[in-house]
Amino acid sequence: MKSDYYTAELVLAYDFVPILPIALLLRLYDNDILLMLATNTPPPLTQTDLLDSFAHFLNVDVASGDASSDTIKNYACQTKKYFEWCHQQGIKPIEATRADVKQYRRWLVEVKQYKPGTIALKLTVVRRLYAAAVEKGLILANPAEGIKPPSECRDPAERITYLEQPEVPQLLGAIPTDKSVMSLRVRLLVAVMVLEGCRTVEMHRLSIKDIVRRGANVGLRVRGKRSLRVVPLTPDLAKLGDQYLAARKKAGESLLPDTPLFTSHANGSAGERLSRRSIQRIVDKYLSATGLKCTPGRKLSAHSLRHTAGTLALRSGADLRQVQDWLGHADPRTTSIYAHVGDRWQNNPALRLGVPLF
Repeated sequence: MKSDYYTAELVLAYDFVPILPIALLLRLYDNDILLMLATNTPPPLTQTDLLDSFAHFLNVDVASGDASSDTIKNYACQTKKYFEWCHQQGIKPIEATRADVKQYRRWLVEVKQYKPGTIALKLTVVRRLYAAAVEKGLILANPAEGIKPPSECRDPAERITYLEQPEVPQLLGAIPTDKSVMSLRVRLLVAVMVLEGCRTVEMHRLSIKDIVRRGANVGLRVRGKRSLRVVPLTPDLAKLGDQYLAARKKAGESLLPDTPLFTSHANGSAGERLSRRSIQRIVDKYLSATGLKCTPGRKLSAHSLRHTAGTLALRSGADLRQVQDWLGHADPRTTSIYAHVGDRWQNNPALRLGVPLF
């Protein structure tokens, strides 16, 4: 009996990351899939072999064994989508050839019309999935090895959207200044993102224990993509943070080391860690309220606040290496894009020619 192993029952449990890998893998592979994957492979495969292979991919290979739950969710989601495509094409994933993976790439380009960066991520997941299978001896060669995404022909600074200097106080001025816990939370959240350049995920992960105090100096210990750093807070931000914590204590909260620094006030999730999506919504709310969200040639997002901090810091004369460490960039070339964005208008070489047109 032929099994429709790609029906709705084949759902990646990427909403249940804390119980990875076994629960996720048991949802992925039923007995028919195990038989399918075992076809034409020299050694007989067992369920344990396949579980170990996929567990290795998710928990050992991804991010050198230190992948965040968000990364694992994303990889699991991309794997599900690749399996669905294989089903549509009548391809068994374990038997996919190099030509099949190229056809998958073509589908991503022509049918889905994804950008090169998105295609690169999807191909990386497929390549590393098969790399894990090769490492476990389940297949002899990786069919996705060396298959690259389309080259991206775009200005590297095009994706950098940011607020101009006068717009920063305009954004912060839209946030209520009363001393309620909710207003203080929003004000601190947005101010740290736009003035210190912290990522959304870094704000999401912060707990009370991540507040660093060194005498009169206060900072936040943030965990970025692949690094841990301390972001120093300005005196005003430190004062705002103390007001926020005092308001929470006054409201009856017990602030333990593992208590989230930013918590939800929504019905059904009150007191829980503020989600990344909720942080994005908060930022979007005040960008829209001030008319800054969408302007001619520019559309801002929560990540634009990080671009704002980097661009304005370099424009004000901060050292490139200093800004690199401050933002947690692994590659100085990433930081230098901010300098290029800020310089291209003010330091246009054509201005030095002094040739009048009017």
